[in-house]
Amino acid sequence: MSHISGVRKLSHSSSLSSTTVPRFGINTDHEDELAKELEDLDKWSFNIFRVAEFSNNRPLSCIMYAIFQERELLKTFRIPVDTFITFVMTLEDHYHGNNAYHNSLHAADVTQSMHVLLSTPAFDAVFTDLEILAALFAAAIHDVDHPGVSNQFLINTNSELALMYNDESVLENHHLAVGFKLLHLENCDMFQNLTKRQRQSLRKVVIDMVLATDMSKHMTLLADLKTMVETKKVTSSGVLLLDHYTERIQVLRNMVHCADLSNPTKPLPLYRQWTERIMEEFFRQGDKERERGMEISAMCDKHTASVEKSQVGFIDYIVHPLWETWADLVHPDAQELLDTLEENREWYLNTMPQSPSPPPDRHLQHDRFQFELTLEEMEYSNHNHIQLRNSSGRTGSSSQRKQEEKEDSLAKRADPSPVSKKKEHLVFIQQ
Repeated sequence: MSHISGVRKLSHSSSLSSTTVPRFGINTDHEDELAKELEDLDKWSFNIFRVAEFSNNRPLSCIMYAIFQERELLKTFRIPVDTFITFVMTLEDHYHGNNAYHNSLHAADVTQSMHVLLSTPAFDAVFTDLEILAALFAAAIHDVDHPGVSNQFLINTNSELALMYNDESVLENHHLAVGFKLLHLENCDMFQNLTKRQRQSLRKVVIDMVLATDMSKHMTLLADLKTMVETKKVTSSGVLLLDHYTERIQVLRNMVHCADLSNPTKPLPLYRQWTERIMEEFFRQGDKERERGMEISAMCDKHTASVEKSQVGFIDYIVHPLWETWADLVHPDAQELLDTLEENREWYLNTMPQSPSPPPDRHLQHDRFQFELTLEEMEYSNHNHIQLRNSSGRTGSSSQRKQEEKEDSLAKRADPSPVSKKKEHLVFIQQ
């Protein structure tokens, strides 16, 4: 039972040295093109698709090497360069290349997004070097050995993973187990020169962060983030005061959650590619459910799902509330991202097949459009199901939405009814 499924022994060269390491950590015939793309490493508009193209489909290895070099993490933690490259290439090989979305390209994208978010001016000198190391490692491993199906699918099919992790954050626990197990393979322990205390601290941060990528934790994370916004303290230069570890790890949990849900905040051409990929993966799961005679999960039925509706709803009920709150925390650093998000929403709304009867946005109200999420340990009003409505159709300004959210927050506090350690389905219905 101690065996961790998915871990394979691979033979990556362990004869590398500082003099033989390729310029970007990977072998490529397109060094000049890759160099040009990596000039934008610190930008939110970074094109990870072109990096994959020019790195022999090694985007994660390339990005990790570039970020660790830029941040001088190899030097700070005395990470042998050959060990580092062996690990990241082994890690990349444990992502499933046949997954349309949850592959090493997504891991590289989340890692680069974390790199940018960690550089936010509001966090200047806030996190320790060890916390930054842990955050980037967490982003890199957060979906390793992902099978291309959801936690609920694994639970419903009585999979070995669901049995092993007792139906709780099944995939996230597995990603962590595989990620840390890979460190035990030959010449893969990139943390070999950390002290025992540093390793323990890093492991704790990584576990907290990867578990936070479980979408069932979304509402809890968002509520905690809103509380942090309401009580935040900043220096005269606008840097957040996060003196306690509990505050910093709370920010890091939300940061990796934001990075994981960052596609809709990226330039539209990038966002559209990610949308095509996630919908393809959803539809593959739907096909598996159909073949097994199972109920097809929301947004996974290729015969009925609307890509445009799914994205508008996803933005309205998940992505925008999260990023708007994050923007409040780091104000004014994320305003441009929020503007892009709203522009992307409008694009998907305008490309939605039009019904002849209702005016813009109103036709959504005639469809029972819903997202289902399994939520745990969350506090909300006395209902088994929450219906979140937006009578303005989400076309109002950010300030109007903020006011509405504050009113909702006050209403919830007036009737605090905690539901602990209990699973409920949160159904978002636009009526």
